[in-house]
Amino acid sequence: MIKPLMPHPAALLKTDNTTILVITDLHIGWEMALADSGIHVPTQTPKLLKKLKAIVEHYKPDELLIIGDVKHTVATAELSEWQDIPDFFNEVKKCVNRIQIVPGNHDGNLEPLLPEGVELLPSTGIAKDGIGFFHGHRWPSIEMLNCKILVMGHVHPIISLRDPAGFKITRQVWVRTNVERIKFAEAIASKYGIKPQYTREAFSKLGIKPRTSKLFIMPSFNDFLGGKPLNESDETANKDEILGPVLRTEAVKMSEAEIYLLDGTFLGTLNQLKLYT
Repeated sequence: MIKPLMPHPAALLKTDNTTILVITDLHIGWEMALADSGIHVPTQTPKLLKKLKAIVEHYKPDELLIIGDVKHTVATAELSEWQDIPDFFNEVKKCVNRIQIVPGNHDGNLEPLLPEGVELLPSTGIAKDGIGFFHGHRWPSIEMLNCKILVMGHVHPIISLRDPAGFKITRQVWVRTNVERIKFAEAIASKYGIKPQYTREAFSKLGIKPRTSKLFIMPSFNDFLGGKPLNESDETANKDEILGPVLRTEAVKMSEAEIYLLDGTFLGTLNQLKLYT
């Protein structure tokens, strides 16, 4: 079973054979985007590494799984990333036996930056112990329908609240929501070119029994990033930008999603929190 590592933006998956630490959205090199806007800050990669090593030291996982957006630039790599990313993973390799990465939309040309032994997986995700992991910028593989639970990143979920004085605060959150199993299976089948009348036959040939009923959205490991509050009003939120193809399906009940702070505090459903923006 997978569980959030409160109060960290990380999760731990324990199987019969191994323990896997899961994180997402490091965005190493994001400082360069600020520099392009005239805002200069020192590299934050050492802080990310320190935070990760502290979690690894405490929980002692065998493996590390990163579900997307290791780096910040989308299609290329900044000069700083050519140094920071190899250095980062060379240090992490000393702490865990295996590192796997499901690439996200910011991970173009990531492979040349990775030290030997760091595994780059398909961007459609990977299943481990009946749980499917993918970044969220594109559809997961159709085989992931065999998983009861899916876990994704990409969104950088935060919630915006106002205190009694009217001041706005934002907090990173975990999101847990229900998925309509059959409707979700039909949506993914359609995206892979399977016509509705042939869905059952195709699933039988592929050995797929649709099971997905829960979806977890992880907070970004890089807490400097911020994001678009999930509880923005529909008039101001650009869903195409802040969500992803899976979350835009009617099968995923985002309005009923349960929202939790990193320390595990339950804030309410997303619909309820929209009343407090």
